[in-house]
Amino acid sequence: MPAHESPHQTIRQLRPSPALAAAGATALLLALAAATPAHATGLHLVRPGESIQQAIDHAAPGDTIVVAPGTYRGSLRISVPGLTLRGMGPQTVITRQDDAATGSAADCAMAGNGICVTGTADHPIPDVTIESLAVLGFSHNGIWASGTDRLTVHQVLAERNGQEGIGQEMSVRSRLTDNTARQNGEAGIFLANVAYGKGGATDTRGTLIAGNRLTDNRMGMVVRRLRGLTAEGNTISGNCAGVFLVGDNGRPRTGDLDVRSNQVTGNNRYCPATDKLPFLQGIGIVLTGVEQTRVTHNLVTGNIGSAPMSGGIVLFKSFNGGPSTDNTISDNLATGNAPADLADRDTGTNTFTRNQCRTAEPAGGC
Repeated sequence: MPAHESPHQTIRQLRPSPALAAAGATALLLALAAATPAHATGLHLVRPGESIQQAIDHAAPGDTIVVAPGTYRGSLRISVPGLTLRGMGPQTVITRQDDAATGSAADCAMAGNGICVTGTADHPIPDVTIESLAVLGFSHNGIWASGTDRLTVHQVLAERNGQEGIGQEMSVRSRLTDNTARQNGEAGIFLANVAYGKGGATDTRGTLIAGNRLTDNRMGMVVRRLRGLTAEGNTISGNCAGVFLVGDNGRPRTGDLDVRSNQVTGNNRYCPATDKLPFLQGIGIVLTGVEQTRVTHNLVTGNIGSAPMSGGIVLFKSFNGGPSTDNTISDNLATGNAPADLADRDTGTNTFTRNQCRTAEPAGGC
């Protein structure tokens, strides 16, 4: 028996066996094998009633764990480099467990998170992939990553989690693509240098947030104290606020971000004020305390409210630092937003060019 194989056989290797054949699982595994990268060293199957965490604990770097459709209760902790955790779509459900957490995922569960990917800033865990599953109903974050390099989260449904749907800190070169995050208590997708604390903005070295659907959260997407990131082709609607790009007085400043070709529409839910922010409603894209960022080719429509940051595309002075400056807002279609399609409520020097809009602050900006 290989060292990484479970003694209870909750992990199934890609070899024909009478038990798997009788259940029709061999055909399933062969189909999944075709979608598994060639560098993967082992393909394992977890079925309802078996332990995903046990499979993770016995996996080797580069392994792929396939989780059959079903409901699996309990948090998961991943610290194996190169591991792929793959479900079979939203029918593979990871949800909270009501009794006391034990085992290697206990810290993740005690924090109220669904799936934790944990390395450190000095020793990031590389090349972890989470895809094609649902993470539902955790009290804190659906997926939380800390200290990762080249993390991929793809085609995940993150729904009804108390804080972030999908969140990360101290991470570089991530790919968050084609996910759905809805009805989460804070952001559908949240990225920061560190979740708790300040410090200067860190360079994500090309993190990509693309093709996601972010609906009915408090905020669709939050990018805080980061540089070198692209958000493109996302659909963001029905939140209290669509996109928040946030900086403060730390150095380096938040900036060198690309926000392009997103649809940001009807983010008109009401969210009450907190100790950090005024009430939120009718907010499309906000830049606050951000520099050298490009907001281009976005469709921003129907974001209507009376909050301090309400409007289509808004520049707003940071609550904790200096003005947004040297940003370029260009080639956007912004209509039907109120009180303005484009609003510069900041004191920095920024460029608005070739935008299609009807109302602007100050007047004449369209």
